[in-house]
Amino acid sequence: MLACAFNRQEQETKSEIISELELLADTAGYEVLDSISQTLDVPNPKHYLGTGKLKELKRLIQVYEPDVVFIRHNLTPSQRKNLIRELGIEIIDRTQLILEIFEKHAFTLEGKLEVELARLRYELPFFKGKGGELSNPGGGIGTRGPGEKRLELDRRKALQRMAFLKKELKKLQLDRQIMRKKRQKVGMPLIALVGYTNAGKSSLMNRICESGVLVEDKLFSTLDTRIRKSKLPSGREVLIIDTVGFIRELPHQLVESFRSTLEEISYADFLLVVVDASTPNEDGRLRVINETLVEIKAADVPKMLVFNKIDKCTNERIQFLEGKFPESVFVSALKDINIDELKHRLDKAINEMRERYVLRMKIGDYEEVLKIRGKLEILSEKFNGDSVEIEYITDNVTNKRLLNRLKEAGR
Repeated sequence: MLACAFNRQEQETKSEIISELELLADTAGYEVLDSISQTLDVPNPKHYLGTGKLKELKRLIQVYEPDVVFIRHNLTPSQRKNLIRELGIEIIDRTQLILEIFEKHAFTLEGKLEVELARLRYELPFFKGKGGELSNPGGGIGTRGPGEKRLELDRRKALQRMAFLKKELKKLQLDRQIMRKKRQKVGMPLIALVGYTNAGKSSLMNRICESGVLVEDKLFSTLDTRIRKSKLPSGREVLIIDTVGFIRELPHQLVESFRSTLEEISYADFLLVVVDASTPNEDGRLRVINETLVEIKAADVPKMLVFNKIDKCTNERIQFLEGKFPESVFVSALKDINIDELKHRLDKAINEMRERYVLRMKIGDYEEVLKIRGKLEILSEKFNGDSVEIEYITDNVTNKRLLNRLKEAGR
């Protein structure tokens, strides 16, 4: 069963939000029997839904006898307690549902640690507010019941576990930084596939790189960062990176826990923003993508819009999108349509990013140049006393990074 509250501004996307929640439930292995929704300025603070809709939901539960009710928004501890009391059934909100999917799809150590940390971050507030429910009602003034003591112990254990997970993830983040520096020394441009979940990024990666990355028609089938090498028509070799997809109202616990993974996108030289052409409301999905890129500090990375799954579109739909987004590339990773055109466009875009620069610095600052020398085409080096002037060709992203490194070092 699905229960959704909507504000008046969301009416145009109401069916899409319900469909997305249904797909999340399906991905987690549940069968959706029915849904109920209500338009409210804000969700009811006591029961999430209003009194009348709550009674209607009770009747539906009597008819269908479901195992669980999924809630579109995150619930407060009191809302959860009140709903369980009224409905007598398990309640799962949106973040819980996404966490359940993430737990099933996390295969690497880093992915598993990130998901566990996200779950603990989500559950921590629920260690409060249950004391009255669990404590000894006979306790005197100033005393604490056994339930409250147990909650304090559980909360302490959770905080200790979170501290351990953060420490372990910090170690893995350092390993990731070492690997990133090794990639940068090689000098191959890094292309990141980003987009809404289930837009076909992994399928597209397989076509571009001729690799065998797991492909599933489900949300969040990719959680762990994957990098493959590809050769573009000019002979230039590039690295293609694929990571977790975005989604509307991505829980902040997940963004925080997966920040080091998502951070890889901000280090890319170029982004391929992949959108499912067969799904309506492309503006809404692009807005989610752009907001997420801002949050992970990747909004300024050069990008190209790629509409995938055109094999599922009518000619009218494709013509509409072509008129609306004339600079985009339209492909089908599944049917291998226009993949060569995408490679040519990508090759051209990367080549056009490269410019000639001249930089003068103190001789002691030259070590910063050496750290990324593999990404620079050095044309000349002129040493004069305690200074050096270099002329080089590179893309503007790499040049900005070099200038920032010099600035951060106080040079």
